[in-house]
Amino acid sequence: MQVRNSVMQTLARTLQDLIQRGEWKPEQKIPSQRTLSEQYGVSRTSLREALLTLETLGLIRTYPARGTFVTGPLSRARRDEIRWRYSDDYSLREVFDIRMLIEGRLAAGAAGTMTAADIAALHAATDAMEKAWTDGDLLANVGADLFFHRLIADSCQNRLLRQTYISLRDFLAETQRLPIPFTERDRMSGSIAEHRAIAAAIEARDAAGAEAAMIGHIRKTAACAGVLV
Repeated sequence: MQVRNSVMQTLARTLQDLIQRGEWKPEQKIPSQRTLSEQYGVSRTSLREALLTLETLGLIRTYPARGTFVTGPLSRARRDEIRWRYSDDYSLREVFDIRMLIEGRLAAGAAGTMTAADIAALHAATDAMEKAWTDGDLLANVGADLFFHRLIADSCQNRLLRQTYISLRDFLAETQRLPIPFTERDRMSGSIAEHRAIAAAIEARDAAGAEAAMIGHIRKTAACAGVLV
């Protein structure tokens, strides 16, 4: 699983670079999955995951019977057109609800156990998020966000809570990617400030403050995706 994820992430970054460099232009139809799979020597599964990630981030859009296109002014999705890829399993609201419950408690637990090195890593991840957003690197921005939340989960000593987080990680991570196409500059600034507040509460060993900061952050992220929780 880890190898496949690594292949997917590398391929997603390669394709994002094509868009950022203008080799794939707005509204342009991209090559077929078969062509891309052969061109990059990857499985169709890894390719589909990479394309789904880019679509969630708002960089491409797939239309039935037409193909996949780079997004542009005519193809950007509205909030009411959000494509939640796990709708057959759980609603988007359900996943945000469980995120608040689980990650709030994880943050509270981490406040009593995180080492100085781990806390420094939280601050570094937040800095990386901010820089990636400024650079227009959406994959790096989300990657730093995922790392921030995963580091908190890994630091919690409640093994069952930590394992529950791991078992739901794909669903949770998708809710971190999903709001990106609708995130304005002010909202990203707010999100970064919320990450800093979570890290500060953990550093102060303030379990209640860390839990409240995490829940507030997830609630605002949900609102950005059009979900009120």
